[in-house]
Amino acid sequence: MTLDRRQFLAGAAGASASLLTACATTTPAVPPATPAAAAPATAPLPFLVGNPGNALVAKGRAPRVVVCGGGWGGLSAAKQIRLQAPQAEVILLERNPVFFSCPMSNKWLVDVVDTQFLTFEYLAVSERHGYRFIQSEITQIDRAAKRVHTSLGYLDYDLLVMSPGIRYGYEAWFGNDRRAAEATRARFPAAYIPNAEHFALKRALQGFKGGEWVMTLPPPPQRCPPSPYERACLVAWWFKTHNIKGHITILDHKDGVRPIGVGFREAFRDLYGDIITYVPNAHVQELDPFAKRIKTKAGDLKFDHGVFMAPHQAGDLAWKAGAVGLTPEGKPTGWAAVDPLMLTLKNDPDVYVIGDAVGLVSPQFLFYPKAGHVANAHGKIVARYIAERLAGRAPKADLPDNLCYMLVNGEPRESIAVQFDYKINAQGIIEQTQIDDNDRRPELVTEDFRWFARMVEDLFA
Repeated sequence: MTLDRRQFLAGAAGASASLLTACATTTPAVPPATPAAAAPATAPLPFLVGNPGNALVAKGRAPRVVVCGGGWGGLSAAKQIRLQAPQAEVILLERNPVFFSCPMSNKWLVDVVDTQFLTFEYLAVSERHGYRFIQSEITQIDRAAKRVHTSLGYLDYDLLVMSPGIRYGYEAWFGNDRRAAEATRARFPAAYIPNAEHFALKRALQGFKGGEWVMTLPPPPQRCPPSPYERACLVAWWFKTHNIKGHITILDHKDGVRPIGVGFREAFRDLYGDIITYVPNAHVQELDPFAKRIKTKAGDLKFDHGVFMAPHQAGDLAWKAGAVGLTPEGKPTGWAAVDPLMLTLKNDPDVYVIGDAVGLVSPQFLFYPKAGHVANAHGKIVARYIAERLAGRAPKADLPDNLCYMLVNGEPRESIAVQFDYKINAQGIIEQTQIDDNDRRPELVTEDFRWFARMVEDLFA
């Protein structure tokens, strides 16, 4: 049964197990040029066309906080800043017209939930909480001038919150071969950046007639580390349920399944032993999206379809803002260089970075899990930091937590889970405790939907 938004919202309070049961225009003729004639006057742009050289919104006297990116982190930050610092003007910039949730999207791929379940309106929630939502493409961030440039115009800011998400580092596979990179993205999308890729992957899955289905997992850190294993399980369940003679090969850059390694390995073996083959240490060496061949350190394969996750990096916006850190050798780390506790750029205390783009935070575990739960927590933490700062007080450091549920079986519906907790030790270093719940069972599916109900209420209510 596919779960729709109405069923979900009706049961959100209890989150009970019942939730589970171009326009064509004629081009005018161009008159012949008159040699001595002056150039004709240019028609002024209509207001809503936008002009990158003009101010998008005039800056008033209130302190302005601009939030770039409307994912789980940016939405959380925009709402909470308005609640905790009502004296501030808050503007959220996002290129997509509606919100599409990556968390729970694997279940959507196999019709456990429907599209409405994952999508929400930006404008409605912004009006409800008193911040301004503007749909626009961010083209550049000039930190020296404290200005965000967009396709519609620019915005000056006092404080900036960046929630850039991720980008795929196809350069690691293809160098500057844009044709191969774009062919891979279009034909074999990873579907970890919403939302067009998700629809392309769902069409590919539901049109798949059989053969070899290959999935690559990038080197850590990556967005939602357990999610690709969940996706493999649900694709295998789809094959089994629809009698598709397909085989899945997971090519993992890591030396083993993690997190929730025991639970996923048992699911691969017990539920999909004849469908899933897991290959560790499968570092991608070459990928040919045209001939459908992949070469790795663990061996070579021909494939009929693939889900190819190139190495993940901080989203394009972090690069455009000059926020990406450098190694001691002067090479890009790929991730934003932040103060681990305050989440500000190390070289710019007026810019906060939250969510997946955050770089190294601890010598013990290196990176926070790049997950929606962490991004949501970061948004709240930074909102409190900003509220304290605008009130003239020094904020006390706070830490996120993380919780992930992974559906491994469609019938009966069974999930496994992982929890991450954080604390600051006596040396001021962030420590992580990880708890894997490897015992797949229906109760965790119920908990998963309760968790999502809480997240939706937190972001959109």
